[in-house]
Amino acid sequence: MRDVIVTGFALFAMFFGAGNLIFPPYLGSLYGTKWIIAMLGFCITGIGLPLLGVMVMSQYDGSFEKFAGKGGKMFSLLLGSLVVLCIGPLLAIPRTGATTFEIAIKPFFPGINPYIPIIGYFALTFYFSMRQSSVIDVIGKILTPGLLILLLFIIIAGVLHPISAPLSPKVLNNPFTSCFVEGYQTMDALAAVIFAGIIVQSIKAKGYGVGSSTKITILSGMIAALGLLVVYGGLMYLGATVSFMPKDVSRTTLLITIVAEIAGDFGLVALGIAVALACLTTAVGLTAATGEFFSKLSGNRVTYLQVVIMSTIFSALFAGIGVDGIIKFAVPILVVVYPIVIVLLFMNLLSPVFNDSCRYAYIAALAGTLLVSLHDGLSAIGVNFSFWEDMISLIPLVGDGFGWLVSATLGFSIGLIIDRIVLAIKGSESCA
Repeated sequence: MRDVIVTGFALFAMFFGAGNLIFPPYLGSLYGTKWIIAMLGFCITGIGLPLLGVMVMSQYDGSFEKFAGKGGKMFSLLLGSLVVLCIGPLLAIPRTGATTFEIAIKPFFPGINPYIPIIGYFALTFYFSMRQSSVIDVIGKILTPGLLILLLFIIIAGVLHPISAPLSPKVLNNPFTSCFVEGYQTMDALAAVIFAGIIVQSIKAKGYGVGSSTKITILSGMIAALGLLVVYGGLMYLGATVSFMPKDVSRTTLLITIVAEIAGDFGLVALGIAVALACLTTAVGLTAATGEFFSKLSGNRVTYLQVVIMSTIFSALFAGIGVDGIIKFAVPILVVVYPIVIVLLFMNLLSPVFNDSCRYAYIAALAGTLLVSLHDGLSAIGVNFSFWEDMISLIPLVGDGFGWLVSATLGFSIGLIIDRIVLAIKGSESCA
């Protein structure tokens, strides 16, 4: 039980990023009295999928190559690289810097050039990543409980003395599906399939076998899920109580407004310090992971330090477009990548039933997913092809953002038929 609790808190810390705090209040503000339906959609992608990812990855000792290998070696390599870029310098790392500026600096120094604190922030990120220092890990172990206590205080105070009652929603359509897609922005499911090996290996290092380690992972996941549900649900409710804010208010401004209303200037200062340091620990961890991944991928032809330098410089430059700018940039990328990772998760869950001989089934499912998710990504940037548009429009649920699920299922079914025909011709046993 002690190991379950410790691992549960480790999982919670892995997924509880300070940058994720800006999404639940914003969604609560948009959907007002429908905040519970919105929370359900957000929590499936923001909590359920990451925990499912850890459990699935425990089957493969955290190996992404084995996890994504059903699509082929080159597919696994390309997807792994894209996922690391998403949780690294392309999206997640710049967002930590932008979040730090907008929550910890801008409210107190509104006229400052954003690049001044951002460059300082990423100089620290580079310093700690370059040295691979344990100091930042120690700070992180103190910060996560500290930030959690502060947020619980704000949530409890906001529930007992709400700013107002939840008001009518500003957005009337599809709270569940919209918030399901908004949950992509946490990027926690992507992080799970990359970093799950850390959790899995730490459990096995304690002497547990495969069966016991899976049980501990599931129980630990329930603890982490409960903690995330309390934080995300509480923040979404608080957002619903300030739904009088304009629809186009920025996510960070909304969070600052809530904290200022409930905890005053002291709360703002405490939140700013906690978020800044928590974002820094996240940025250092992600930068180090990016350096290790790409230096290993290149056979060390590009060194760890060189990757860290490039990652830090790019992140600093990109962070200047702001949190909302990064989120808008992330949408077309995440609507392409996330469905593929979700389908891979469920295909790996089905692997005891449909073994690796079902090669065409897996490839066709991934192709069907990509057919729709790539269309959604291009549409998000305003690129449309009439023939493709006409074909995609025939797929059920495509208007609700779940067309990829239908096309993946159809692709898997067609591929399974092909597999059985091929295996029957070869005289081999069925793959299912």
